[in-house]
Amino acid sequence: MHHAAALLAAASGQQGPGNTLRIVLVVSIVGAVLLAWFLLRGYRDTGSDNRDND
Repeated sequence: MHHAAALLAAASGQQGPGNTLRIVLVVSIVGAVLLAWFLLRGYRDTGSDNRDND
């Protein structure tokens, strides 16, 4: 976590706040995709377990 904060601080110091906003946006999108994948994977596993029990 501290490494990410240092990376954001370095990026904003070198290229201005626009690049920092881009980094935050990309990280949030990647996080949302990973969260959706994790949740959907859980539903898929539950569905396959129900079919196996039939």
